[in-house]
Amino acid sequence: MKYLAVLITTGSMDEGKAIASALVEQRLAACVNLIPSIQSTYWWEGKIETSEEVLLVAKTEESRFPAFTDAVKRLHSYDVPEIIALPIEAGHMPYLRWVTESLRR
Repeated sequence: MKYLAVLITTGSMDEGKAIASALVEQRLAACVNLIPSIQSTYWWEGKIETSEEVLLVAKTEESRFPAFTDAVKRLHSYDVPEIIALPIEAGHMPYLRWVTESLRR
């Protein structure tokens, strides 16, 4: 089984909560952490922007990533949402088993 930690930024806590709830309810993520008040600096439409965002960290299985991505794109307000999957190379096995069980119930 291959596991992923997926990073998503949103423009508000309300949007982050809505995306997190949908991902967990649809069993596309076992858990989503919301980290408030991150400062992001980035290029957008030819100029440097800075904004306050919320960072979501979702845990899922690689096999669910296509459906996961589709769900985020449907729910997200950004034209180009950040959806970056990082492979989980190692982890506490009871936790990883819980991820699998949570996605299957």
